[in-house]
Amino acid sequence: MVPHAVHYTGQTMNITSKTNPVIWLRILGLIVMIALSGCESEGNVTVVNLGGTTVPDTPGEVIWLNFKQTAETASGGRLELRPLIYGQLGSEEQLLSGLRRGRIQFANLSAQVTSTVVPELALLYAPFLFDDAAQADYVYDTYLTDLYRDLLAKHNLHLVTWYEIGFHSIYATAPIIVPADARGKRFRVSSSLNARLFAEAIGADVIPLGFGEIVSSLQTGLIEAGDNSVSLYAGTGIADEAPHYSLTRHAFGVSVIVADKKWWDALPSGDRTVLTDSFPSIAESRRLSRAQDIADLNDQSLGIIAHALSDEQREAWRTATAGVTGHLIEQLGGRAREIHTLILNGKAEYMQRKEEQP
Repeated sequence: MVPHAVHYTGQTMNITSKTNPVIWLRILGLIVMIALSGCESEGNVTVVNLGGTTVPDTPGEVIWLNFKQTAETASGGRLELRPLIYGQLGSEEQLLSGLRRGRIQFANLSAQVTSTVVPELALLYAPFLFDDAAQADYVYDTYLTDLYRDLLAKHNLHLVTWYEIGFHSIYATAPIIVPADARGKRFRVSSSLNARLFAEAIGADVIPLGFGEIVSSLQTGLIEAGDNSVSLYAGTGIADEAPHYSLTRHAFGVSVIVADKKWWDALPSGDRTVLTDSFPSIAESRRLSRAQDIADLNDQSLGIIAHALSDEQREAWRTATAGVTGHLIEQLGGRAREIHTLILNGKAEYMQRKEEQP
């Protein structure tokens, strides 16, 4: 199928291909392996190990490094933050395990990976759950933060704040414009239930893989396609191997910034306040992430061929995945149905408020 004419923020997006630097070689140059044995105390200094899988020169890196500087200054030297944020400690699954075992104290984890512990988090990735970012912001801030903080606390995880990943779209080695184009394609999915149900709904061949295996699997032909946000597609080497990016914007991706709750509760209240106040606000992380998405999609050196969708093409994706949310709710159990009703009510409230604005 011939791609629909592409425009993004007013700019044509038929971007020429160019070899991207080998991102992971840059990361390897930054890695310093540190043997961890839980939270350390050095005199009157509390050492806080930060775990993440960010990429250099991205908003995620900026946020972590600013967090370190701000928290250490505000604590007057009581806290020393060690940012192991470039994947030194392994995959997100390994970070989650290390966090729950007390090997690290603070981490950035995708809601999809964390849903292996709190299944209701997978509901947040239901296809077309939110119409746009402003609507999602309102529902998260008004209804979801306290609810998910309670759910995570039951599994020894303290939710500090959300971190926006951005809307997921489809990447592929050849254009996938409508769901029929995905039929039979070898489609990478994460360990989350929502990812598998989405791929099955569009008729793809489901290939479960960890995030770190995506690039090599594209190179060998094990997979042909997958979905992710702009930030996790453009700057991690995936775009080099799968340059076609169809802007389905079908799932709103978020990460959770979480701490080991047992460790968190044992901290002096002043240190908890410092750490909470020092991490950038959700408004700031949203601003940085959304600006970076636009910059990446307009960066010709990345070689991305972005495909905007017509209203009819986008509706085809909605129709093909219409049953996924119901299956998710049924299989997740727990509070999933209650949360879905809350989200629908929050969306209706947002629309009403929007209509009432002058």
